[in-house]
Amino acid sequence: MALRMWASSTANALRVSCASKAHVSPAFSLSRCFSSVLDGLKYATSHEWVKHEGSVATIGITDHAQDHLGEVVFVELPEPGGSVSKGNGFGAVESVKATSDVNSPISGEVVEVNSKLSEAPGLINSSPYEDGWMIKVKPSNPSELESLMGPKEYTKFCEEEDAAH
Repeated sequence: MALRMWASSTANALRVSCASKAHVSPAFSLSRCFSSVLDGLKYATSHEWVKHEGSVATIGITDHAQDHLGEVVFVELPEPGGSVSKGNGFGAVESVKATSDVNSPISGEVVEVNSKLSEAPGLINSSPYEDGWMIKVKPSNPSELESLMGPKEYTKFCEEEDAAH
């Protein structure tokens, strides 16, 4: 009887902790209990993602990053027309836990910023890969994308990083 109660409570606890990330469709992601990694994106070791479509690359922070930051309360973004360089900061994300610089995984010209984030920074938490994107860039060196990780490599990177902490 005690074993059945323990198993039931453990199953309920696991269901609760994994259900919080159900907003991303499993058909399009490699899902882990605490964060999602989407197919079709490239990932930087600093936890930004890139979606390259045609002549524009969309950049944001990963689900893993937003999960570690906690509730995002403020986002600082560059002005359109400016440039970003691979590995250098282009903005910042302030959460209830910390303020973190956001680095660009590629170099290029900023062609658009997500103005919705100034009024609704929590979009980074609720929809990091869709409504919570940060900037759109016209890449100056598209070959930089080749040095970024794919979904499987990024998932392994996050698991190893989390295990080390």
